[in-house]
This record gives sequence, C-alpha cells and structure tokens, in this order.
Amino acid sequence: MKCPICQNEFKPDESPALPFCSERCKLIDLGRWLGEEYSLPSIPDPEDDEQPPEWNN
Repeated sequence: MKCPICQNEFKPDESPALPFCSERCKLIDLGRWLGEEYSLPSIPDPEDDEQPPEWNN
C-alpha cells in the first residue's frame, strides 16, 4: 500500500494510522484539512435560494 502523503510503500497491517504510513503523515493530512488546502465540493440546495413568501398586511 502507498501512503497518500509521502508516497512510501508500507504494510497496512503494520500501520496504526491507516490509510497513512505513520502518525506524522496522518497529522500532515489533518493540517492540510485545517489549513483549508483541501475541500469538498458543495452542491447548492435549490430550496435555500427560494425567497420567503411576502406577508400581506
């Protein structure tokens, strides 16, 4: 198996930090998420764009 951070080959049964080869690579990945280097695509909800009905007084 290849670590997605450092690209080193490792045995999955020997890593406590799957899918990473080490705790270090796991923390690097976490730092990238927290630093907003990674993101997930967002699909806008069409219902959120609807305007509330006008209240007739």
